[in-house]
Amino acid sequence: MNLSIRPNFIRCNLLASLRKYATTSPEIEQNEQVFIDDTDDVQAREAEIEKKRNKSKLSPAHYNLVNGRRPFETPKSTAHLTVKYNRKMYGTYGVSSGVNPSICWPTKAEIQEKQEYEAVAYPYTIREMIDAAAAKRKEEQARIAERDREVAAKFEKLDQWKKELNAKIAKKTAEVQAAKLKKERLVEEVRRHFGFTLDPRDERFQEMLAKREKEQKKKEKQARMEAKEKLMLAKLQQKNVALNEKS
Repeated sequence: MNLSIRPNFIRCNLLASLRKYATTSPEIEQNEQVFIDDTDDVQAREAEIEKKRNKSKLSPAHYNLVNGRRPFETPKSTAHLTVKYNRKMYGTYGVSSGVNPSICWPTKAEIQEKQEYEAVAYPYTIREMIDAAAAKRKEEQARIAERDREVAAKFEKLDQWKKELNAKIAKKTAEVQAAKLKKERLVEEVRRHFGFTLDPRDERFQEMLAKREKEQKKKEKQARMEAKEKLMLAKLQQKNVALNEKS
């Protein structure tokens, strides 16, 4: 090799080596600072695994309910944005619901509205309500006591009422029996009138029976009038006797 070319070759190799080391050092530092962010991939993979584990065929909302979680992570309707719904979610699932617990306290407007409602719905104080309840209880006790006295008084008359009822029943039974005997007697008189056995359903028998009954009623009416006259005469005689004794 030519001596004049060799130093130049060596110089070129040296410069190339220095340039190589000068450029690779920052690249190494840059490579050391690079991190691969695969968090989304891990979460997606975990979600896919969890989805495959669910063999219940339930909807996500129902699956969350069965497992004690909030049914919807994000609002699905306007009802899920209301204060009432979020209060319910916090009351059911607590901190895991993701609801700010401050909404569970009523606002000043709600407190004022509640106070106005209670002022109309419950206008009496506790003492007034206690006194009213005591008066009502006292009135009820007095009513019960009065009812007990009435029952006791009626119970004392129970024997008398039984006797009166039995007397009425006996009187009614006697009247029914007397009417039955009277009917039988009239039927027998009608049979004797014809002198032979006749069917009570026969027209002649019915006519004669009606005639006998009419005559019997007339006799009874006449007897009642005579008894009434006798009673009046007896009263007049008693009055005359009393007047004569006074004179």
